[in-house]
Amino acid sequence: MKVFVQIPCLNEEATLGTVIDSIPREIPGVSEVEILVINDGSTDRTVEVAKAHGVKHFVHHAGNQGLARSFRDGTDYALAHGADIVVNTDGDNQYPQSEIIRLVEPLVRGEADIAIGDRQTATIKEFSWFKRKMQAFGSAVVNRAAGTKLPDAASGFRAYSRLALYRLNVITQFSYCMETIIQAGNKQLRIASIPITTNPKTRESRLFKNIWQHMFKSGWAIIRSYLMFKPHVPLGLTAILTGIIGLIPFIRFLVFYLMGYGAGHIQSLIFGSAMLVASIISVTILIVADLQKTNRTLIEDNLERTKELLYGPPAPQQRHEPAPQKRSEPAPQQGSEPAPQKRSEPALTDTASATPPAHGVADTGE
Repeated sequence: MKVFVQIPCLNEEATLGTVIDSIPREIPGVSEVEILVINDGSTDRTVEVAKAHGVKHFVHHAGNQGLARSFRDGTDYALAHGADIVVNTDGDNQYPQSEIIRLVEPLVRGEADIAIGDRQTATIKEFSWFKRKMQAFGSAVVNRAAGTKLPDAASGFRAYSRLALYRLNVITQFSYCMETIIQAGNKQLRIASIPITTNPKTRESRLFKNIWQHMFKSGWAIIRSYLMFKPHVPLGLTAILTGIIGLIPFIRFLVFYLMGYGAGHIQSLIFGSAMLVASIISVTILIVADLQKTNRTLIEDNLERTKELLYGPPAPQQRHEPAPQKRSEPAPQQGSEPAPQKRSEPALTDTASATPPAHGVADTGE
């Protein structure tokens, strides 16, 4: 089993060497550990530092493409080079890399498809009271949308199995963290949460300018991801509420009209009709959204099959199950014909496991 540890970097020359050196090279159940640096438009000596510390795998962006694009390009490169598990960490040394061993353990044992490091944000000294509350609130919203119970949904310290990477499709341009959880939860992927500690803060976040920008972009990513899987919830509620609100004044007008007093209650007719029209529009949009959801599901199935053709089938999950007991066969009786012997069949060769060339600008550092 091969593990790729990918490090998205933007001008991380000061801390990248420490991160690379602290990544464990031996993990129980893993035969190979490779390190991949995604150079997201760095203008300092990030690449030189990585090469000096023995990194052989790189993905280069001519300019800053953002965290989500770096994640996608990195996982594509790792899958093309035979990765069974991809670990995502940061180049600012926020996470203790020794925890990678515990992070990949449930994936190696076949007990999870994704593992997320729980930073235990309530104990991080660098987080203000407001930021801690917003982290907890954001995790609660994501869990509600995904149907999961994760204490730290915003953590970027994660491990993904090959199967999970086949089924997940990152769309956002901001941060993939929230989106992948919502997708994984709705696609019935197994997610494990691993409590970890964090290292002291080395710099300010470059992902967003301030907490309000982070909240707005994260909120929009959550809403969009939620609507991809459950459009019937908001649209259905809107259709029902506007329908009920529209029926009440409409029926009121009809009652007065039949009693001969309809001329003085035309406002009820206008308001009720407007609400009923809004309800019909909501139902129409819901039908279109449901058809788009079906179409997206079919497209994602094709994408998953395409990835299997490009990168090979997912690795079989390792489960600790007892070996089946052999049944003793009765000895042949005297005078009976001997049982026919089974002929050995030729072993099948898996031709899909050949590694294709990676797409995009990448090199192996050699």
